[in-house]
Amino acid sequence: MELIHTVDWMKQVARQARSEGAIVGLVPTMGALHAGHLSLVRAARERSSSLVVSIFVNPKQFGPKEDFTRYPRTLDADRAALDPLGVHHIFAPPVEEMYPRGFSTGVEVAGLSERLEGRSRPGHFRGVTTVVLKLFEIVQPSFAFFGRKDAQQGRIIRQMAADLNLDTEIVVCPIVREPDGLALSSRNSYLQAPERAAATVLSRSLAAVRQRIERGERMVQPLVEEMRAVLAAEPLAAVDYAEIVDADTFEPATRLHGSCLAVMAVFIGSTRLIDNMLIEADGAKITCTI
Repeated sequence: MELIHTVDWMKQVARQARSEGAIVGLVPTMGALHAGHLSLVRAARERSSSLVVSIFVNPKQFGPKEDFTRYPRTLDADRAALDPLGVHHIFAPPVEEMYPRGFSTGVEVAGLSERLEGRSRPGHFRGVTTVVLKLFEIVQPSFAFFGRKDAQQGRIIRQMAADLNLDTEIVVCPIVREPDGLALSSRNSYLQAPERAAATVLSRSLAAVRQRIERGERMVQPLVEEMRAVLAAEPLAAVDYAEIVDADTFEPATRLHGSCLAVMAVFIGSTRLIDNMLIEADGAKITCTI
């Protein structure tokens, strides 16, 4: 497993792999790897003969009052976690390599980037799509793997790939959770013990929505009220947003139809966590995937 720090060398290595007929896969991460990241790596390994994991804490997706400086950076531990998984290359560039002096270009998916996460974190998705497009250009993977916990991000990246005719297939993989339901996140490490216990309220609120759906509720407003009531009952939780939206447009839904997402962003103490549940309606049958 080779550790690469420069764009030029990463491009040469990826170009050589493609010339030899390899199927190049990419798992973009910001490091501080957990079991959710590793599940993406395993999925990517099944479909790739040359696998790149990028580790880059991207400053352009953090707001001025967010946690860029304290975001966990654990490259040695990440390398140890990836070593047995068949990863061929880790691409871990410094910030000045990705954004050299004079860098002035940004990529933005209009509309989708302005809702929910985009409304709460102005400029966040512009930073995400800019760095992801750069990674796609550097590595030129056949497949790139993302987690469904960042559902809006995955949808936006799919739109960018379609709009710009990119040759990279976007693969979105299931959420990985702790036994008590908390979705895995690098930011979970910020939680103190009482906050860690309180953080299960996110998945508990989704489970409450699923139960209402299983009892026959199809209108969105009562489901949103149920979700918000569970969240409001946790003293350490402060809701940023909690909505049920169309999974394609991310506009608010009024009745369950097609594919929807129950999505939320919640502060537990000072730590902001996100979670979601996929709701798929096929006639009278509805499937909820937490």
